[in-house]
Amino acid sequence: MTELSARAARPDLVDARPGASKLWPLALQHVLVMYAGAVAVPLIVGRALNLSPEDVAFLISADLFACGIATLIQCIGFPGVGIRLPVMMGVTFASVGPMIAMGSAPDVGLLGIYGSVIAAGLFGLLVAPLVGRILPLFPPVVTGTVILVIGISLMRVGINWAGGGVPTFRKVIGEETVQVANPAYGAPLGLAIAVFVLLTILALVRWGRGFVAHVAVLLGIVAGAVVAGLAGLMHLDKVAAAPWFGLVLPFHFGAPQFHLVPILTMCLVMIVVMIESLGMFLALGDITGQRVDKAALTRGLRADGVGTLIGGIFNTFPYTSFSQNVGLVGVTGVSSRWVTAAGGAIMLALGLMPKMAALVESVPVVVLGGAGLVMFGMVAATGVRILAGVDYASNRNHLFVVAVSVGVGMIPLVGPGFFHALPGGLQPLLESGILLATIAAVALNAFFNGLSGEAEARHQVSLAARAADSA
Repeated sequence: MTELSARAARPDLVDARPGASKLWPLALQHVLVMYAGAVAVPLIVGRALNLSPEDVAFLISADLFACGIATLIQCIGFPGVGIRLPVMMGVTFASVGPMIAMGSAPDVGLLGIYGSVIAAGLFGLLVAPLVGRILPLFPPVVTGTVILVIGISLMRVGINWAGGGVPTFRKVIGEETVQVANPAYGAPLGLAIAVFVLLTILALVRWGRGFVAHVAVLLGIVAGAVVAGLAGLMHLDKVAAAPWFGLVLPFHFGAPQFHLVPILTMCLVMIVVMIESLGMFLALGDITGQRVDKAALTRGLRADGVGTLIGGIFNTFPYTSFSQNVGLVGVTGVSSRWVTAAGGAIMLALGLMPKMAALVESVPVVVLGGAGLVMFGMVAATGVRILAGVDYASNRNHLFVVAVSVGVGMIPLVGPGFFHALPGGLQPLLESGILLATIAAVALNAFFNGLSGEAEARHQVSLAARAADSA
């Protein structure tokens, strides 16, 4: 009997509770695997919106705190909510582009983002039982295209990080606001550190074994931070001043604001997130030998909605199941949901430690850039891997779906201001390549290929999720 089939014969292992000596190290492993990805989104969004270091540190604390709550809800489960499988929840990268576009809009801003996240969470709660019915709209040719565009869109962030921030920044001169070149952008020392981080991660992936290989990104960031500190680029004054304990209170930045177009945009993101989560749940069912029926899927998707609602209330963003942790379950064979629940408790505790958030915020962007090239490139590679399984030989129309959708998704990336003459209320949608690519891919696939059956679509999404895990 193979290892996988042996686990499949013991679905009761999902409810097993390891002793404390094993539980907490296994839980910490899950936290370490997801930590770099978990803190990446608040770092990206906070710095893109030019928030102060203190506010970015608070975003990180709020994110870790909400991660913990959402994970506990998903793993432990409550009546009608939570799939009760070994799942770690984290902020989805699919929301980054739309949120930056919203936050940059003068009439939306950060409070408008939180209003749209809260609305999307409520939307997720309502539509969770219906998501299975729209699966035929998201075969691999669509999901692969969307994930590819997500990765490519995020690569711009990683490249700018490696360069030392952004090429230009706004500066007020007299009564005018002008774009000024960033003198630190592309500095040789920063580029050298970014390359060092990248090479360290690649070396750990190539020669590391087991757990070391799984946390290569985190270890690369730590090594880069040490080098940056020795080079005088890392300043810990704010870390020393930050308290060890601090509460994450709702609506820290003020009452959320609700705008129609951002809400509709975030609801579309929520559908993409739920389709992604559905694939993860199906893959976890196969890995753990646990039967995942429609009722279980609905409970899991409702937990996505609850997690996103909690995110909006506690000053953070939409939540989904992290694929790297699903992959870790498959690699280790540890399928206890109480291990990931303990991981959620660790995340919650970290969220209550502002000193930890300040430490993460103090890491220079060039260090994150070296890691970002790996993390965001892997997202794009996952999309490529999914698209590699699409049958282009018997259905040439798939090529047009991918080609046109990727082209549409690239418009905001390569042509900023392309839609500037259109109504301002549409900008949060039009400036998000991810959303544009999703709409184009769904529409083109329906036009060329119609709708496949639900059973086929479930199978296709499950295969897509497995491809994401192995990537």
